[in-house]
Amino acid sequence: MYLENRQELLKINESNKNDVINRLGRPHSTSISKDDTWIYIERTKTKDKIYTLGRNILVNNNVLVVSFNEYGILKEKIFYNKENMKDYKFSKVETENDIRKGSFVTSFLQSLRQKMRANSPK
Repeated sequence: MYLENRQELLKINESNKNDVINRLGRPHSTSISKDDTWIYIERTKTKDKIYTLGRNILVNNNVLVVSFNEYGILKEKIFYNKENMKDYKFSKVETENDIRKGSFVTSFLQSLRQKMRANSPK
């Protein structure tokens, strides 16, 4: 049963966190800012016809975002499939990641490379 069908069983202001876990399992991810927003991802690929050399074709690319109130009751669910996901606008802002920063030498070399690129003729 696909994510699209399973999410229809969840009712806003009726279902709770346990109902969501029973229907969908544990979330693939949670919101960075709040634990009350869960994200489920479903991606299905299949092999294409022989004349396209068996390349993978994306069949399903579904994302479900569910949010809960302070009592654990479902207050919102948003379902994206591969058609309506094209309309979604992603933020241009990047989140700084301290884990990947590396050593002082790495940071210095990256800074030097950025300065060289900025000063190169266009």
